[in-house]
Amino acid sequence: MKIGDLVSVIDDDLKGKISAFKGNMVQLEDEHGFHYEIEKSKIVPQNHNIYDDISVISKKETSAKISKKNQTQPQSIDLHFENLVKNPQEYEPWERLMIQREKLIEKLEYCRNNHLKKLNIIHGIGDGVLQNMVHEVLQGFAGIEYENHEFFYHSSGNVEVTFL
Repeated sequence: MKIGDLVSVIDDDLKGKISAFKGNMVQLEDEHGFHYEIEKSKIVPQNHNIYDDISVISKKETSAKISKKNQTQPQSIDLHFENLVKNPQEYEPWERLMIQREKLIEKLEYCRNNHLKKLNIIHGIGDGVLQNMVHEVLQGFAGIEYENHEFFYHSSGNVEVTFL
């Protein structure tokens, strides 16, 4: 290194040109005209062309393998009665609720047996009979998590279940 060379300081955000040598110390003038005395071992030449002769090799990024079961949208079940049977008007109200309960339990067991992570249960917003039945069934199942906050209880038409 000689006077006038551009250098950078190791472990510091400081660069400039060498203005003088004083034994083991180097006087450095930064771009604003300030002078610093730094040990000779703490400076390195600032060479912008240092990497010109090195070719850059681009490699294809590898993608993480994601289970096919978790690539799709979460399973969903709509418990509106007209979506579950062909002639909904032929059923009594208590029969409707029992069929909706059976379909919900079947879907929960299907998700658990097939190691699916999420299930979206659509019960709708109404007088709360179906919603209460859904929450009763979910309380009886072990190994699941779902939102059970009273604040959102009647304001949401669905429940998202996560299988642990």
